Amino acid sequence: MSAPVRQSPASDRPDTAVRPNPARDTWNVLTRELRPTLRDPFTLIFSLVQPLVFLGLFAPLLVGQSGEPVGETLRWFVPGVLVMIVLFGTGATGSNLQYEMMTGSHERTLVAPISRASLLVGRALKEVVPIVVQAIIIVLIALPFGFAVNVPGLVVGLALLAVFGVGLGSLSYSLALKTKDREWLFWGVQQTLIFPLLILSGVLLPLDDGPAWMRAVATVNPVNWVVQAERALLSGDLSAPVVLWGWIAALLLAAVGLVVGVRAMRRSG
Repeated sequence: MSAPVRQSPASDRPDTAVRPNPARDTWNVLTRELRPTLRDPFTLIFSLVQPLVFLGLFAPLLVGQSGEPVGETLRWFVPGVLVMIVLFGTGATGSNLQYEMMTGSHERTLVAPISRASLLVGRALKEVVPIVVQAIIIVLIALPFGFAVNVPGLVVGLALLAVFGVGLGSLSYSLALKTKDREWLFWGVQQTLIFPLLILSGVLLPLDDGPAWMRAVATVNPVNWVVQAERALLSGDLSAPVVLWGWIAALLLAAVGLVVGVRAMRRSG
């Protein structure tokens, strides 16, 4: 009679469970979010319609009012258009997450063995690619019309836009998580905030001759400091004080956005 087979205790079995790894999970979420953009790059071009309309129709009005050469006007206006791309692009990106929540796709990702924080951080980092590509396209379009750009300043300016976009995108995702299936509320809040931030940043018109209250609000508007920093950087004045203030504003926004977004993601589902 053979001896009974001894069962191995559970502690002796190999641990094959997949555990969350923040770095790996963030990379996986980032590549997942980039795939639709890489498959259909036309969406990047299509989203440039609004900035191109401002560049083509508003810039000539500025030239007529200022009386300065076209190149000088573009030197002032184009950096603002680059910031406008971030505002309109990353500010609305939360609608993609809201669509996933409405279709049930987001709930399926929540049960996967990945870090909840990575779901937010990976999405936010994905915004860097469209920002850089679209900004370069706008600069290339403006060059034949007399726009001159400092290349090192452009590189630093793109990095600044990327940090700013990560923060704004994170806040957009946070808004989507809070509003969930109420799409109307997401767009209502988004539109209510975006346009005042745009106007009170001096993107379209200088605020120097504006009312005192407008100039006061602009001093606490992070978009205003990013715009001023971009103008200095693209002109080659990398050591201007406004560059430092632009980086402070972008980094603070990114920190706040990531903290709020990660907390909202952890509470979702």
